[in-house]
Amino acid sequence: MKSRHLIEKEYLLKIKKLKKHNKLYYDDSSPIITDSEYDKLKKDIIKLENNFNFLKSKESPSLSIGSKPSKNFLKSKHRVKMLSLSNAFDLNDLKNFEKKISNYLNLNNYNSIEYSVEPKIDGISASLTYKNKKFILGLSRGDGIEGEIITDNLKTIKDIPILIKKKNFPNDIDIRGEVYIGKKDFEKIKDRFANPRNAASGSLRQKNPNETKKIPLRFIAYTFGYCSDLNFKKQSEFLSLLKAWGFNTNSHNKIVTGIENLVENHQEFEKKRYDLNFDVDGLVYKINNLDLQKRLGFVANAPRWAIAHKFSADSSFSKILNIEIQIGRTGALTPVAKIKPVNIGGVVVSNATLHNEEEIIRKDIRIGDTVNIERAGDVIPHVLSVDIKKRSSNTKKFIFPKECPSCGSKVIKDYNKITKKYDAVQRCSSEGYKCEKIAIEKIKHFVSKEAFNIEGLGKKVVEKFWDLSFIKLPYDIFDLNYSKIEKLDGWGRLSANNLKESIGNSKNINLDKFIFSLGIRHIGQENAKLLSQFFLNIENFNNMTKDFNFNSLANLDGMGETQINSLKNFFSDQINLNVVKKLISILNIRNVIENKKGKLKNKTFMFTGKLSNISRAEAKSLTEENSGKILSNVSKKLDYLVIGEKPTVKKIKQAEELNIKVISQPEWKKLLN
Repeated sequence: MKSRHLIEKEYLLKIKKLKKHNKLYYDDSSPIITDSEYDKLKKDIIKLENNFNFLKSKESPSLSIGSKPSKNFLKSKHRVKMLSLSNAFDLNDLKNFEKKISNYLNLNNYNSIEYSVEPKIDGISASLTYKNKKFILGLSRGDGIEGEIITDNLKTIKDIPILIKKKNFPNDIDIRGEVYIGKKDFEKIKDRFANPRNAASGSLRQKNPNETKKIPLRFIAYTFGYCSDLNFKKQSEFLSLLKAWGFNTNSHNKIVTGIENLVENHQEFEKKRYDLNFDVDGLVYKINNLDLQKRLGFVANAPRWAIAHKFSADSSFSKILNIEIQIGRTGALTPVAKIKPVNIGGVVVSNATLHNEEEIIRKDIRIGDTVNIERAGDVIPHVLSVDIKKRSSNTKKFIFPKECPSCGSKVIKDYNKITKKYDAVQRCSSEGYKCEKIAIEKIKHFVSKEAFNIEGLGKKVVEKFWDLSFIKLPYDIFDLNYSKIEKLDGWGRLSANNLKESIGNSKNINLDKFIFSLGIRHIGQENAKLLSQFFLNIENFNNMTKDFNFNSLANLDGMGETQINSLKNFFSDQINLNVVKKLISILNIRNVIENKKGKLKNKTFMFTGKLSNISRAEAKSLTEENSGKILSNVSKKLDYLVIGEKPTVKKIKQAEELNIKVISQPEWKKLLN
């Protein structure tokens, strides 16, 4: 298995690559990779983050959509965010997608879900605002929250109606779609651009609309953002209306029910994708019923109700030059194969994850082996198999380190009480900042966008400042010597002052972000929010550095034994205690402001039994949206035990013994109303 250091190194290289392509695309208007290649890079990063929770970056695609709008254009906020889509690559991915939907909506019949199936064009997303039937504003996707105002450029596209005369057209609506160049049209201008997508991107972002007009851009509409008059109930109905209103829609759109039918349609469509007059990199599946879409809502930066089913993966053979061990923020050791660079699907691959020691043993992967490398969707490049016939007779089996390559601490595996097995991931047993590689990654996490969000203090800068001994612990960030910094190569007085200002601004931080910034294992953003709502202020949170009863957290929904033990370990380390105390003395950590408007304010709830027409996850979400709190155990702190079909009898008895009100699902709904 890779060391934490190697995992983080691979991750940082991918983030750096993503940042490079973001700049090429958004700032320079000269992208050099296709949309599918760019999308693959994002999925590699997200997969790494899912596998290793110590990996975080403010540049992560899981936290942002697209990139910041260019400084060359005025900006405007989208009235409804332009989100990206989660990806599927095989039958299992689709089954998991549908299972999550069914569980969330509490559906019994999976096969009853109807999907609107639409080709995913490899182009540039745009949003068109129509008011009183007139096109008044055009925006690029940007970062999903705000985009560039490119109205005049979009008006040069003949497919975009300037005025809609149909009576049933909404008075105020954002029509969204894809700008692209047809393959035949691209043949006439291919000497000027790398590919059709680059041509569309560069042309849309010309300062002079007359230059944009010279490029044969097309527009296909596929969805809406804000809409004042929602006089349709299905995505397929809306697509029909788009066509009636004068917009181009995709002739390959269709309605499909059942995962097996989706896969069959996908296989058939992939065979003819190259015969189309536009580039496609997959099919998009959307829940056709808009009411269900609304119920499902969103997670992070993607809707729950849609997924992109990408086309087949690419693979190639290469030679393993070395195997390095990377060490992550939580101490995970991840083996990475350094391979002879090979072009896979248009992308040069030089690293491939080996996942863990068990994977290396199972596939008998050795330095010097010729291996088949696959680069598939959101799966980072990995070794499919070894070509034993090409193996040299003097190769030796790879021996996984028993000690951390960074600090020499013993390498351990966590025991999972649920599976009753040891985890495949091996970790450095060092806690806190004793391990150099862990310490560096903790500091990177500390300054990341979702934590302190210190602009100008990126991962490379953290590494450089570490090497120069400017930063060794998080609180060193607030005591930097800026006169020394401005003399460094690539720096100056202005950039040093900008960093100083950014660090100064970061001293005012919300309690949940402060908790998250500490990088405590198993305490992600959601658990950090949970803890902040429990403690309410930094004075209460600081009690954990003293003689604190950690078991008092067991009643919080989402705080299990794993999280509590992780908190105990963190606060039992003297360096961690010193870091927390010093930071508290330096910072202005804002108290939690409770929602005073919620109908369930100051009330606590617990659910037991199967609920009718709603999943427990959705019920909990509705409760929290109305300022109610969810508890995971029956105790004196519980106000209501909500029971559904076949509830746990023991919980009801416990509630009755403690005089806790036991209510039915309809009674809970009454409280909401």
